[in-house]
Amino acid sequence: MGAVKKCSVSLMLLVVVLCGIALQAQVGESQQNNCSTELSTLTTCAPFVIPGQPTTPSSDCCAALQTVDHDCICNTLRVAARIPTACSLPPLNCA
Repeated sequence: MGAVKKCSVSLMLLVVVLCGIALQAQVGESQQNNCSTELSTLTTCAPFVIPGQPTTPSSDCCAALQTVDHDCICNTLRVAARIPTACSLPPLNCA
């Protein structure tokens, strides 16, 4: 895979984590702090989402993913998907 694609995937993982932190303004503070903490554990999954790296997530990644609330992940991805449009860029198309 090209360097641009690797960078894009790494950037998306970073955006997901940062958006979880940004959600604090949209949900209750205690819920947000919990979501941000949960999302920060997903950094152990970074090698798995970079093309050319291991194709099977580590047990640490799987354990971290298991601790993240479904709504936390979904809300964060929704926010992350809106960022390009807010920056006057084409919307994400992940089909």
